Amino acid sequence: MFKWIKDKFTKKDEKLSNDKIDDKLEELELEETQEIEELQEEIEEKIEYIEENTEDKLDEISSYDVEVSDKQMEKNVEEIDNLEDIETVEDEIEEVEEEEPKKKSFFDKLFGGLSKTRKEMSDKIDGLLSMYKKIDEEMFEDLEEVLVTADVGVNTTMELIDRLRDRVKREKVTDPSCVKELLKDEIKILMKESVDDNSLKLEPSPAVLLVVGVNGVGKTTTIGKLAYSFKNQGKKVLMAAGDTFRAAAIEQLEEWSNRSGVEIISHTEGADPAAVIFDGIHAAKARKADILICDTAGRLHNKSNLMNELNKIFRIVEREYGDATKEILLVLDATTGQNAINQAKVFKEVANITGVALTKLDGTAKGGVVIALQAELGLPVKLVGVGEGINDLQPFNPDSFIDAIIQ
Repeated sequence: MFKWIKDKFTKKDEKLSNDKIDDKLEELELEETQEIEELQEEIEEKIEYIEENTEDKLDEISSYDVEVSDKQMEKNVEEIDNLEDIETVEDEIEEVEEEEPKKKSFFDKLFGGLSKTRKEMSDKIDGLLSMYKKIDEEMFEDLEEVLVTADVGVNTTMELIDRLRDRVKREKVTDPSCVKELLKDEIKILMKESVDDNSLKLEPSPAVLLVVGVNGVGKTTTIGKLAYSFKNQGKKVLMAAGDTFRAAAIEQLEEWSNRSGVEIISHTEGADPAAVIFDGIHAAKARKADILICDTAGRLHNKSNLMNELNKIFRIVEREYGDATKEILLVLDATTGQNAINQAKVFKEVANITGVALTKLDGTAKGGVVIALQAELGLPVKLVGVGEGINDLQPFNPDSFIDAIIQ
Protein backbone atom coordinates (compact mmCIF):
# COMPACT_ATOMS: atom_id res chain seq x y z
CA MET A 1 0.00 0.00 0.00
CA PHE A 2 2.64 2.41 0.97
CA LYS A 3 4.46 1.50 -2.18
CA TRP A 4 1.32 2.27 -4.20
CA ILE A 5 0.93 5.62 -2.47
CA LYS A 6 4.59 6.40 -3.01
CA ASP A 7 4.44 5.50 -6.65
CA LYS A 8 1.33 7.62 -7.10
CA PHE A 9 2.91 10.67 -5.56
CA THR A 10 6.07 10.08 -7.44
CA LYS A 11 4.13 10.02 -10.71
CA LYS A 12 2.26 13.12 -9.65
CA ASP A 13 5.48 14.92 -8.84
CA GLU A 14 6.89 13.90 -12.16
CA LYS A 15 3.80 15.26 -13.90
CA LEU A 16 4.03 18.50 -11.97
CA SER A 17 7.69 18.74 -12.77
CA ASN A 18 7.08 18.22 -16.48
CA ASP A 19 4.32 20.84 -16.48
CA LYS A 20 6.64 23.29 -14.80
CA ILE A 21 9.31 22.55 -17.26
CA ASP A 22 6.95 23.10 -20.11
CA ASP A 23 5.75 26.34 -18.59
CA LYS A 24 9.28 27.42 -18.02
CA LEU A 25 10.20 26.59 -21.52
CA GLU A 26 7.26 28.54 -22.87
CA GLU A 27 8.21 31.40 -20.64
CA LEU A 28 11.81 31.27 -21.81
CA GLU A 29 10.76 31.00 -25.43
CA LEU A 30 8.51 34.02 -24.99
CA GLU A 31 11.21 36.03 -23.33
CA GLU A 32 13.69 35.01 -25.97
CA THR A 33 11.25 35.96 -28.70
CA GLN A 34 10.68 39.33 -27.10
CA GLU A 35 14.42 39.89 -26.70
CA ILE A 36 14.97 38.90 -30.31
CA GLU A 37 12.24 41.22 -31.47
CA GLU A 38 13.60 44.02 -29.31
CA LEU A 39 17.08 43.31 -30.58
CA GLN A 40 15.82 43.34 -34.17
CA GLU A 41 14.04 46.62 -33.55
CA GLU A 42 17.19 48.04 -32.01
CA ILE A 43 19.23 46.78 -34.93
CA GLU A 44 16.78 48.25 -37.43
CA GLU A 45 16.82 51.57 -35.60
CA LYS A 46 20.63 51.55 -35.63
CA ILE A 47 20.66 50.64 -39.29
CA GLU A 48 18.22 53.43 -40.04
CA TYR A 49 20.30 55.85 -37.94
CA ILE A 50 23.48 54.77 -39.65
CA GLU A 51 21.90 55.14 -43.09
CA GLU A 52 20.60 58.61 -42.28
CA ASN A 53 23.88 59.70 -40.77
CA THR A 54 25.85 58.09 -43.55
CA GLU A 55 24.09 60.28 -46.14
CA ASP A 56 24.76 63.37 -44.02
CA LYS A 57 28.37 62.30 -43.56
CA LEU A 58 28.76 61.64 -47.26
CA ASP A 59 27.33 65.09 -48.03
CA GLU A 60 29.61 66.60 -45.39
CA ILE A 61 32.62 64.70 -46.65
CA SER A 62 31.79 65.65 -50.23
CA SER A 63 31.42 69.27 -49.22
CA TYR A 64 34.69 69.10 -47.28
CA ASP A 65 36.45 67.52 -50.24
CA VAL A 66 35.20 70.27 -52.52
CA GLU A 67 36.33 72.87 -50.01
CA VAL A 68 39.71 71.18 -49.61
CA SER A 69 39.96 70.81 -53.37
CA ASP A 70 39.16 74.50 -53.83
CA LYS A 71 41.71 75.48 -51.19
CA GLN A 72 44.26 73.14 -52.71
CA MET A 73 43.52 74.59 -56.13
CA GLU A 74 43.97 78.10 -54.77
CA LYS A 75 47.21 77.00 -53.15
CA ASN A 76 48.38 75.42 -56.40
CA VAL A 77 47.47 78.52 -58.36
CA GLU A 78 49.28 80.64 -55.79
CA GLU A 79 52.32 78.38 -56.05
CA ILE A 80 52.19 78.58 -59.84
CA ASP A 81 51.92 82.37 -59.63
CA ASN A 82 54.86 82.37 -57.24
CA LEU A 83 56.82 80.17 -59.61
CA GLU A 84 55.95 82.47 -62.49
CA ASP A 85 57.01 85.44 -60.36
CA ILE A 86 60.24 83.63 -59.49
CA GLU A 87 60.84 82.81 -63.14
CA THR A 88 60.12 86.43 -64.07
CA VAL A 89 62.53 87.65 -61.41
CA GLU A 90 65.11 85.10 -62.52
CA ASP A 91 64.69 86.30 -66.11
CA GLU A 92 65.07 89.89 -64.96
CA ILE A 93 68.17 88.94 -62.95
CA GLU A 94 69.61 87.21 -66.00
CA GLU A 95 68.89 90.30 -68.09
CA VAL A 96 70.52 92.50 -65.45
CA GLU A 97 73.48 90.11 -65.23
CA GLU A 98 73.76 90.25 -69.02
CA GLU A 99 73.50 94.03 -69.03
CA GLU A 100 75.68 94.62 -65.99
CA PRO A 101 78.92 93.45 -67.64
CA LYS A 102 78.12 95.89 -70.48
CA LYS A 103 77.78 98.72 -67.96
CA LYS A 104 80.86 97.88 -65.99
CA SER A 105 82.88 96.23 -68.74
CA PHE A 106 84.69 99.27 -70.09
CA PHE A 107 86.26 100.41 -66.82
CA ASP A 108 86.91 96.80 -65.77
CA LYS A 109 88.51 96.01 -69.11
CA LEU A 110 90.36 99.30 -69.06
CA PHE A 111 91.54 98.67 -65.52
CA GLY A 112 92.61 95.12 -66.35
CA GLY A 113 94.08 96.07 -69.72
CA LEU A 114 96.17 98.86 -68.23
CA SER A 115 97.74 96.70 -65.53
CA LYS A 116 101.20 96.97 -67.13
CA THR A 117 101.00 100.75 -67.43
CA ARG A 118 99.60 101.01 -63.90
CA LYS A 119 102.54 99.00 -62.60
CA GLU A 120 104.93 101.24 -64.52
CA MET A 121 103.35 104.44 -63.19
CA SER A 122 101.20 104.05 -60.10
CA ASP A 123 103.25 101.40 -58.33
CA LYS A 124 106.51 103.22 -59.03
CA ILE A 125 105.07 106.52 -57.82
CA ASP A 126 103.91 104.84 -54.59
CA GLY A 127 107.33 103.32 -54.03
CA LEU A 128 109.09 106.59 -54.77
CA LEU A 129 106.94 108.77 -52.51
CA SER A 130 107.22 106.31 -49.63
CA MET A 131 110.98 106.93 -49.62
CA TYR A 132 110.62 110.64 -48.92
CA LYS A 133 109.87 112.29 -45.60
CA LYS A 134 109.47 115.72 -47.15
CA ILE A 135 108.81 117.27 -50.56
CA ASP A 136 111.99 118.49 -52.23
CA GLU A 137 113.50 118.99 -55.67
CA GLU A 138 115.01 115.52 -55.71
CA MET A 139 111.55 114.02 -55.33
CA PHE A 140 110.31 116.02 -58.34
CA GLU A 141 113.26 114.78 -60.41
CA ASP A 142 112.48 111.17 -59.53
CA LEU A 143 108.82 111.68 -60.45
CA GLU A 144 109.94 113.13 -63.76
CA GLU A 145 111.91 109.98 -64.49
CA VAL A 146 108.91 107.74 -63.72
CA LEU A 147 106.70 109.65 -66.14
CA VAL A 148 109.26 109.66 -68.95
CA THR A 149 109.82 105.88 -68.66
CA ALA A 150 106.02 105.39 -68.90
CA ASP A 151 106.14 107.17 -72.31
CA VAL A 152 104.31 110.27 -71.16
CA GLY A 153 106.88 112.16 -73.27
CA VAL A 154 109.61 114.56 -72.25
CA ASN A 155 107.77 117.78 -73.06
CA THR A 156 104.54 116.67 -71.43
CA THR A 157 106.41 115.39 -68.37
CA MET A 158 108.21 118.69 -67.88
CA GLU A 159 104.91 120.56 -68.17
CA LEU A 160 103.30 118.29 -65.59
CA ILE A 161 106.18 118.57 -63.10
CA ASP A 162 106.18 122.36 -63.39
CA ARG A 163 102.44 122.43 -62.72
CA LEU A 164 102.81 120.05 -59.81
CA ARG A 165 105.64 122.06 -58.27
CA ASP A 166 103.60 125.28 -58.46
CA ARG A 167 100.53 123.65 -56.98
CA VAL A 168 102.42 122.13 -54.07
CA LYS A 169 103.86 125.54 -53.30
CA ARG A 170 100.55 127.34 -53.78
CA GLU A 171 98.59 124.94 -51.56
CA LYS A 172 101.47 124.62 -49.05
CA VAL A 173 101.53 120.83 -49.24
CA THR A 174 104.29 119.25 -47.16
CA ASP A 175 103.33 115.57 -47.03
CA PRO A 176 104.79 113.50 -49.93
CA SER A 177 101.85 111.07 -49.68
CA CYS A 178 99.53 113.86 -50.94
CA VAL A 179 101.54 114.44 -54.12
CA LYS A 180 100.11 111.46 -56.01
CA GLU A 181 96.53 112.78 -56.00
CA LEU A 182 97.75 116.23 -57.01
CA LEU A 183 99.69 114.76 -59.93
CA LYS A 184 96.66 112.73 -60.98
CA ASP A 185 94.51 115.82 -60.94
CA GLU A 186 97.02 117.87 -62.93
CA ILE A 187 97.17 115.19 -65.65
CA LYS A 188 93.38 115.30 -66.01
CA ILE A 189 93.42 119.11 -66.17
CA LEU A 190 96.19 119.15 -68.79
CA MET A 191 94.42 116.59 -70.99
CA LYS A 192 91.12 118.49 -70.84
CA GLU A 193 92.82 121.80 -71.55
CA SER A 194 94.43 120.32 -74.66
CA VAL A 195 91.25 118.61 -75.95
CA ASP A 196 87.75 119.63 -74.96
CA ASP A 197 85.89 116.74 -76.61
CA ASN A 198 86.91 113.10 -77.14
CA SER A 199 83.80 111.87 -78.97
CA LEU A 200 83.50 110.80 -82.60
CA LYS A 201 81.59 113.33 -84.73
CA LEU A 202 79.40 111.35 -87.12
CA GLU A 203 76.21 113.36 -86.87
CA PRO A 204 74.32 114.49 -88.83
CA SER A 205 74.26 111.73 -91.40
CA PRO A 206 75.46 111.00 -93.96
CA ALA A 207 78.96 110.75 -92.51
CA VAL A 208 82.26 109.53 -93.87
CA LEU A 209 84.97 108.12 -91.59
CA LEU A 210 88.41 108.02 -93.21
CA VAL A 211 90.75 105.69 -91.33
CA VAL A 212 94.50 106.21 -91.73
CA GLY A 213 97.57 104.58 -90.22
CA VAL A 214 100.58 102.50 -91.10
CA ASN A 215 100.37 98.77 -91.74
CA GLY A 216 100.36 96.58 -88.65
CA VAL A 217 98.76 98.98 -86.17
CA GLY A 218 95.34 97.28 -86.31
CA LYS A 219 93.71 99.64 -88.81
CA THR A 220 91.56 97.04 -90.62
CA THR A 221 90.50 95.39 -87.36
CA THR A 222 89.52 98.79 -85.95
CA ILE A 223 87.34 99.42 -89.02
CA GLY A 224 85.64 96.04 -88.62
CA LYS A 225 84.89 96.62 -84.94
CA LEU A 226 83.56 100.11 -85.65
CA ALA A 227 81.29 98.79 -88.40
CA TYR A 228 79.91 96.16 -86.02
CA SER A 229 79.34 98.75 -83.29
CA PHE A 230 77.63 101.26 -85.57
CA LYS A 231 75.32 98.60 -87.03
CA ASN A 232 74.31 97.53 -83.51
CA GLN A 233 73.37 101.16 -82.88
CA GLY A 234 70.88 100.93 -85.74
CA LYS A 235 73.03 102.69 -88.33
CA LYS A 236 73.19 101.70 -91.98
CA VAL A 237 76.91 101.19 -92.55
CA LEU A 238 79.04 100.65 -95.65
CA MET A 239 82.78 99.87 -95.85
CA ALA A 240 85.21 100.75 -98.65
CA ALA A 241 88.39 98.66 -98.89
CA GLY A 242 90.81 101.38 -99.96
CA ASP A 243 94.01 99.73 -98.66
CA THR A 244 94.70 97.97 -101.96
CA PHE A 245 98.48 97.62 -101.61
CA ARG A 246 98.80 95.49 -98.47
CA ALA A 247 98.55 91.80 -99.17
CA ALA A 248 95.26 90.27 -97.89
CA ALA A 249 93.97 93.64 -96.61
CA ILE A 250 90.86 93.35 -98.80
CA GLU A 251 90.23 89.74 -97.73
CA GLN A 252 90.61 90.72 -94.10
CA LEU A 253 88.05 93.50 -94.43
CA GLU A 254 85.70 91.16 -96.32
CA GLU A 255 85.89 88.77 -93.39
CA TRP A 256 84.92 91.60 -91.06
CA SER A 257 82.08 92.41 -93.46
CA ASN A 258 80.77 88.86 -93.04
CA ARG A 259 81.14 88.94 -89.26
CA SER A 260 79.44 92.29 -88.80
CA GLY A 261 76.84 91.94 -91.54
CA VAL A 262 78.00 95.19 -93.16
CA GLU A 263 78.27 95.59 -96.93
CA ILE A 264 81.66 96.28 -98.48
CA ILE A 265 82.85 97.97 -101.68
CA SER A 266 86.18 96.60 -102.95
CA HIS A 267 88.40 96.34 -106.04
CA THR A 268 91.21 93.97 -106.82
CA GLU A 269 94.58 94.12 -105.07
CA GLY A 270 96.79 96.91 -106.44
CA ALA A 271 93.89 99.07 -107.64
CA ASP A 272 93.87 102.85 -107.13
CA PRO A 273 92.71 103.53 -103.52
CA ALA A 274 90.99 106.77 -104.58
CA ALA A 275 88.92 104.84 -107.18
CA VAL A 276 87.67 102.50 -104.44
CA ILE A 277 86.67 105.46 -102.25
CA PHE A 278 84.91 107.04 -105.26
CA ASP A 279 82.82 103.89 -105.79
CA GLY A 280 82.21 103.66 -102.05
CA ILE A 281 80.80 107.22 -101.94
CA HIS A 282 78.40 106.60 -104.81
CA ALA A 283 77.28 103.28 -103.30
CA ALA A 284 76.69 105.04 -99.95
CA LYS A 285 74.55 107.66 -101.67
CA ALA A 286 72.57 105.09 -103.63
CA ARG A 287 71.94 102.90 -100.56
CA LYS A 288 71.32 105.88 -98.27
CA ALA A 289 74.01 104.76 -95.83
CA ASP A 290 74.38 106.65 -92.55
CA ILE A 291 78.13 106.03 -92.29
CA LEU A 292 80.75 105.19 -94.91
CA ILE A 293 83.98 103.83 -93.36
CA CYS A 294 86.98 104.06 -95.68
CA ASP A 295 90.16 102.07 -95.25
CA THR A 296 93.15 103.84 -96.80
CA ALA A 297 96.63 102.90 -97.93
CA GLY A 298 98.97 102.29 -95.01
CA ARG A 299 102.34 102.70 -96.67
CA LEU A 300 104.74 105.10 -95.02
CA HIS A 301 107.82 104.72 -97.18
CA ASN A 302 108.18 108.45 -97.29
CA LYS A 303 106.06 111.47 -96.49
CA SER A 304 105.70 112.47 -100.16
CA ASN A 305 104.01 109.22 -101.27
CA LEU A 306 101.73 109.23 -98.25
CA MET A 307 100.74 112.85 -98.86
CA ASN A 308 99.98 112.23 -102.55
CA GLU A 309 97.78 109.18 -101.90
CA LEU A 310 95.85 110.75 -99.02
CA ASN A 311 95.40 114.11 -100.74
CA LYS A 312 93.91 112.37 -103.77
CA ILE A 313 91.42 110.57 -101.52
CA PHE A 314 90.56 113.79 -99.64
CA ARG A 315 89.90 115.62 -102.93
CA ILE A 316 87.55 112.83 -104.05
CA VAL A 317 85.66 112.99 -100.76
CA GLU A 318 85.31 116.78 -100.88
CA ARG A 319 84.18 116.75 -104.50
CA GLU A 320 81.79 113.79 -104.34
CA TYR A 321 80.60 113.90 -100.73
CA GLY A 322 81.02 117.53 -99.73
CA ASP A 323 77.87 117.65 -97.62
CA ALA A 324 78.84 114.63 -95.48
CA THR A 325 80.05 114.91 -91.88
CA LYS A 326 83.74 114.00 -91.90
CA GLU A 327 86.11 112.34 -89.43
CA ILE A 328 89.73 111.44 -90.14
CA LEU A 329 90.76 108.81 -87.59
CA LEU A 330 94.42 107.94 -87.07
CA VAL A 331 95.04 104.41 -85.76
CA LEU A 332 98.15 103.99 -83.60
CA ASP A 333 99.67 100.99 -81.85
CA ALA A 334 100.16 101.81 -78.15
CA THR A 335 102.91 99.21 -77.79
CA THR A 336 105.21 101.31 -79.99
CA GLY A 337 105.33 104.10 -77.39
CA GLN A 338 107.18 107.16 -78.64
CA ASN A 339 107.18 105.76 -82.18
CA ALA A 340 103.40 106.23 -82.13
CA ILE A 341 104.01 109.90 -81.30
CA ASN A 342 106.35 110.19 -84.29
CA GLN A 343 103.77 108.56 -86.61
CA ALA A 344 101.13 110.96 -85.32
CA LYS A 345 103.37 113.94 -86.11
CA VAL A 346 103.84 112.75 -89.70
CA PHE A 347 100.15 112.09 -90.32
CA LYS A 348 99.21 115.38 -88.69
CA GLU A 349 101.36 117.17 -91.27
CA VAL A 350 99.74 115.48 -94.26
CA ALA A 351 96.13 115.22 -93.08
CA ASN A 352 93.67 117.08 -90.91
CA ILE A 353 93.54 114.37 -88.26
CA THR A 354 90.40 114.80 -86.13
CA GLY A 355 91.00 111.93 -83.71
CA VAL A 356 93.08 108.94 -82.67
CA ALA A 357 92.21 105.29 -82.09
CA LEU A 358 94.86 103.75 -79.85
CA THR A 359 95.02 99.96 -80.11
CA LYS A 360 96.66 97.24 -77.98
CA LEU A 361 96.64 99.23 -74.74
CA ASP A 362 96.17 95.96 -72.86
CA GLY A 363 99.53 94.66 -74.02
CA THR A 364 101.83 97.53 -73.08
CA ALA A 365 103.38 99.39 -70.17
CA LYS A 366 103.57 102.47 -72.41
CA GLY A 367 100.01 103.67 -71.90
CA GLY A 368 101.36 107.06 -70.90
CA VAL A 369 101.57 107.80 -74.63
CA VAL A 370 97.86 108.69 -74.44
CA ILE A 371 98.70 111.69 -72.26
CA ALA A 372 101.38 112.87 -74.67
CA LEU A 373 99.11 112.54 -77.73
CA GLN A 374 96.56 114.90 -76.24
CA ALA A 375 98.78 117.24 -74.23
CA GLU A 376 101.69 117.57 -76.65
CA LEU A 377 100.05 117.15 -80.06
CA GLY A 378 96.54 118.31 -79.22
CA LEU A 379 95.10 115.17 -80.86
CA PRO A 380 91.93 113.89 -79.17
CA VAL A 381 92.10 110.19 -78.35
CA LYS A 382 88.61 109.04 -79.32
CA LEU A 383 88.85 105.26 -79.15
CA VAL A 384 90.98 102.78 -77.21
CA GLY A 385 91.43 99.05 -77.72
CA VAL A 386 91.75 97.04 -74.51
CA GLY A 387 91.38 93.50 -75.85
CA GLU A 388 90.90 91.26 -78.88
CA GLY A 389 87.10 90.95 -78.61
CA ILE A 390 84.73 92.61 -81.06
CA ASN A 391 83.39 94.86 -78.26
CA ASP A 392 86.81 95.77 -76.84
CA LEU A 393 87.18 98.96 -78.88
CA GLN A 394 85.60 101.59 -76.64
CA PRO A 395 85.08 105.37 -76.58
CA PHE A 396 87.87 107.07 -74.66
CA ASN A 397 87.17 108.87 -71.39
CA PRO A 398 90.17 110.79 -69.96
CA ASP A 399 89.01 110.62 -66.33
CA SER A 400 88.42 106.85 -66.45
CA PHE A 401 91.78 106.35 -68.15
CA ILE A 402 93.74 108.32 -65.54
CA ASP A 403 91.81 106.64 -62.71
CA ALA A 404 92.79 103.26 -64.15
CA ILE A 405 96.54 103.97 -64.45
CA ILE A 406 97.01 105.95 -61.23
CA GLN A 407 95.34 104.24 -58.26
